[in-house]
Amino acid sequence: MSLSQLETSHRPDVPLASPPRKQAGPYRPVSVAIYMHDLSPGGVERQCLLLAKALKARGAAVTLVLHRLRGELQPLLPEGVPVVDLESSRTLRDIGRLRRYLLDRRPDILLANVDCNNVAASLATILAGTSTRLVICQHNPLTPTYYALVNWKYRLIPTLYRLVGFRVDRAVAVSDGIASELVKRAGLPPRKVTTISNAVIGEDFAARAGMQVLHPWFRSGAPPVFVSVGRLVEMKDHSFLLQAFALFRQKRPGRVMILGVGPLREELEQLAVTLGVAEDVTFLGYVQNPLPYMRLAAGFVLSSRAEGFGNVLVEAMGCGTPVISTDCPHGPAEILDHGQYGVLVRQREPELLAQAMEQVLDRRALWPAAMLKARAAAFTVEACAENYLQLFEELMVAEAPAA
Repeated sequence: MSLSQLETSHRPDVPLASPPRKQAGPYRPVSVAIYMHDLSPGGVERQCLLLAKALKARGAAVTLVLHRLRGELQPLLPEGVPVVDLESSRTLRDIGRLRRYLLDRRPDILLANVDCNNVAASLATILAGTSTRLVICQHNPLTPTYYALVNWKYRLIPTLYRLVGFRVDRAVAVSDGIASELVKRAGLPPRKVTTISNAVIGEDFAARAGMQVLHPWFRSGAPPVFVSVGRLVEMKDHSFLLQAFALFRQKRPGRVMILGVGPLREELEQLAVTLGVAEDVTFLGYVQNPLPYMRLAAGFVLSSRAEGFGNVLVEAMGCGTPVISTDCPHGPAEILDHGQYGVLVRQREPELLAQAMEQVLDRRALWPAAMLKARAAAFTVEACAENYLQLFEELMVAEAPAA
């Protein structure tokens, strides 16, 4: 099957404030192929789209290479960034098609994202034998607990990394905790591992956050609303949030608004009925721009059992909203500086989460909006893109990888 390259044709995006990099002497833009699974509404997918746009604005020749061109985030494809659809039925089939892409296009950098796609990219690069530098980005924990929540097959990932790690030029971790696991569990040399926090706050963030939401729960005088954003899967543990909210509702009025899609929606809706809080819980499904809901919330809650980073925490803080998060591996504690910028609670203890929800309402002054927004500003798209470009430049002057 031949590769099909599809030029995106969307409304022009507002250019980033930072200009493209200026190089001394003759300059050939670095060519970067960003390989990812698809455009489903997840944090990794949004991160890749933001990074692609920012790298292009800084002079890089960026191409998105997708396992399948599908998903709700297709309208967010950056203007002018070409898309290659591998049209694969399984990730395993990506290997041969990605190899052909590397032999045909020969990008300077192949930036792969997430577990199985990272392994596929490593094998494709080995088989292609080109001088393309391979950078893998690890967004998820490499722990047995995480694999038990997702798929037992993912337990093989650290072993596979050990087998293909010789061809990985650099592994990017989205948090220091992930970086430590890449060394200890995946056996990658520390010199090959670097931490680059996710791109979250872009120049259009304030405009997107300021958009109007016409939901009756946000009317003046209505009970306070706690918002949660995430896929409805076991790892996000919305059942924990509902159990805590039921305890909270025994003491005071309030509501919970959950944004996201996933296989557990019916189960969670039934749990809300069983707990007696169904009238005060709403599931909004996929929302393309969740920022206004975060802005209007009394508090934002992340109830996950595992997070590589936790983009939604940064987004909520960027809106000036107090945040509560489980102290799960690895990102939340790093983002919140171990509780300085939000409330961290132990997992699977609903009483503690219910108390944290009360604390956010009663002691709102502990988390001034200006302080939260300043903390969120540490995780900008600009900083992320600059860190990646610096990494790419270092790899370009290094010795070419062995075929």
